[in-house]
Amino acid sequence: MDGAALERLFSEVWSGETLTDRDRRLLLLGLLVGDGMHDMIETQLDAALRTGALTPEELREVVSFLTHYAGWTRASLLGTRAEELIARFLGTPDP
Repeated sequence: MDGAALERLFSEVWSGETLTDRDRRLLLLGLLVGDGMHDMIETQLDAALRTGALTPEELREVVSFLTHYAGWTRASLLGTRAEELIARFLGTPDP
């Protein structure tokens, strides 16, 4: 993504007032899993935890929900990455 596209993304798309950052993060996670965009999932999961947009419990429920709609193959990677990030976030050993 070029600099202009990144600037627009963060200055306009993520700064709108109608949706919350949590709403945007949930939509983006669904899109990434649904389209199999695995290279971006970890960044978004990490951001969701670090910013407080999602708690570990909420993140686990998102994984469960997406598993039923996106299929096991796509969601299993999400689940693995989510649990690794949650463990680091909480300062516990990886599951």
